[in-house]
Amino acid sequence: MKPVGSWLSVDLCVVPLGVGVSLSPYIATCQRVIESSGLVHELGPNGTAIEGPWDDVMDCVRACHDAMHDMGVPRVYTTLKLNTRIDRHQAFHDKVEAVRRELNS
Repeated sequence: MKPVGSWLSVDLCVVPLGVGVSLSPYIATCQRVIESSGLVHELGPNGTAIEGPWDDVMDCVRACHDAMHDMGVPRVYTTLKLNTRIDRHQAFHDKVEAVRRELNS
């Protein structure tokens, strides 16, 4: 089977450590980085879905880490779920819509 390209969909959860319990200023900084990347993304309550070319998505993840360290965060812990598919291009919005269609049938 021929790959459909290097498209990557991730769920990113970045947690700054050593900064107290209020994380929203740090998450907002990471969100600004993601927005400036031009990648398709959606903020959720426990992370952000991001999709695009593999290298661009991974560069964005690194840029989030760099931005937090630039804010003085001594340690950043990240969980990252990666999803690739070689048979066809499927955006994360398409996956959600497929489940909604099933729920409504």
